[in-house]
Amino acid sequence: MNYTINSSSNIPAYIQLYRLMVTDIVSGVYAFGTRLPSKRTIAAETGVSVITVEHTLALLCDEGYAEARERSGYYVTYRESDFQSTLTQPSEESPMSLMPVASDAGHSIQEFPYSVLARTMRKVLLDYGDEILVKSPNKGCEQLRAEICAYLARSRGISVGPEQIVVGSGAEYLYGLVAQLFYGRIFGLEKPSYEKIHQVYDAMGITCDFLPLSQEGIPTSQLERTEATVLHVTPFNSFPSGITAGISKKKEYLRWAARRNGFIVEDNYDSELTVSAKAEDTLFSLSDQDNVIYINTFSRTISPSMRIGYMILPRQLTESFETRLGFYSCTVPLFDQIVIAELLRSGDFERHVNRVRRQKRRDKAEHS
Repeated sequence: MNYTINSSSNIPAYIQLYRLMVTDIVSGVYAFGTRLPSKRTIAAETGVSVITVEHTLALLCDEGYAEARERSGYYVTYRESDFQSTLTQPSEESPMSLMPVASDAGHSIQEFPYSVLARTMRKVLLDYGDEILVKSPNKGCEQLRAEICAYLARSRGISVGPEQIVVGSGAEYLYGLVAQLFYGRIFGLEKPSYEKIHQVYDAMGITCDFLPLSQEGIPTSQLERTEATVLHVTPFNSFPSGITAGISKKKEYLRWAARRNGFIVEDNYDSELTVSAKAEDTLFSLSDQDNVIYINTFSRTISPSMRIGYMILPRQLTESFETRLGFYSCTVPLFDQIVIAELLRSGDFERHVNRVRRQKRRDKAEHS
């Protein structure tokens, strides 16, 4: 284990170690099913504390690279064959019985602090005055798109430019834009999935193929049989099943899209509120094919009444979007956009998200 941890780096030691171990797991140094070195061995050989190693191993488990086995240690669960094309899959991929989870309707139990929201609104009114009465640029105001880019770079490892961001009044509006952008293609949807995804696509005249979920995501057999070239997935906490796709399944989705010259619509619902100490890798950040559209909203993290979402276009689609759909006016009032931009700029949004995630981890520990 020839790892070097840079103690003077701004990147925490456990993240550095995590990245090094992921590289070795993916490259086959630690093959599927093999036992990882013990915590004390890793700590001794890398010069970090056992607690740091525990944080790293927890992240590997959260991401689907490894699993902990009682009184035995940690074993690699990532394997290349999980995302290779094959039509002969075991019976465990048959559709499972899926139990619905709590609906997104109503208020979250982790509500954004009203006092912070009210203070930010007052600040925007004082700082901008009647500037908030002007029409927003069609893709969203520059302040918000720039702050979204900065936030995604800090929190998700997503590096994009403001020209790739499209702001709209919630996910449903953005689904409609996606449908128009890919009109004429067949869309593959998770079954079950958020009902309004299909309703919007159906209203737009899109042909949808429903792909039953297994415990890991959409089975390989379903991906192989469909004629879809656009795959709409919710890899983190799919609604209503609550299924989260692991790293192997995410890479299978990406390989599937690359083979078909297709695209993936990554609906990242609820992803900020993970119990993991590190946010899960997104399909967008994992892709090297520039073929993933990323959609997220602030409805879950701030308030259901905040009908503000955003879509990240792959660079290859920015010109096509501008030509075909750039005439659409932004559906979010400028005032609301600047309020969200200020929450991102000040750090209030991230502090709230981190506070909720810490509480969820405590709750999980208490009930485990």
